[in-house]
Amino acid sequence: MDFAFAAKVFAALFAIMNPIANLPIFLSLTSDMSEGEQRRTAILVTVTVAVGCVVSVLAGSAILGFFGLDVDHFRLAGGLIVLLIALSMLHGEDSATHGGSGAEKATFNSASNVAFYPLAIPILLGPGTISALIVYAHDARDGDQIVALGAGMLVFVALLGATLISGPFIGRVVSPTVMSVTKRLMGMVLAAIAMEMLVASLRSLFPGLT
Repeated sequence: MDFAFAAKVFAALFAIMNPIANLPIFLSLTSDMSEGEQRRTAILVTVTVAVGCVVSVLAGSAILGFFGLDVDHFRLAGGLIVLLIALSMLHGEDSATHGGSGAEKATFNSASNVAFYPLAIPILLGPGTISALIVYAHDARDGDQIVALGAGMLVFVALLGATLISGPFIGRVVSPTVMSVTKRLMGMVLAAIAMEMLVASLRSLFPGLT
């Protein structure tokens, strides 16, 4: 297995979806639930994200082909989206690109089932996540990298589930300062990932640059 590729996939998913930074959103949207209901909601969110990740990996390239889009063009657009999300995180703000606008968030609060909408989609499984997964699925050219892609996804989904299920406990012991620092740190990691996507796409589209 290509451990470097698995680590890259895990780092990208962790930086984009950032369970620690998004935990306060989960707790606020489930504040009127019992701890048992919060755990069930956390499981539903985890399963929805896992299914969405698998669909993005398996069907992403086919969907692009259906619309006549090239992966390199999509990589460029995805890199720009991921970069915008990273810049928002570095400024300590929530990205409207990834999590929805203010008007959409007002609708979120009235949603009866927050597990699927908005927690899983689009707060966690948003455009940045989908873009990164489609690009990494295209880059996984041999068996080792395919296994690494699956392993990176599996480890992250397991971590996401554990974080959300233990959310009420973490919310009591982890300070807002730690969450803020984590958010900015992941913003730096995400910005580096975005630049890698942008440079790779530009090299492919404009071979003279190399």
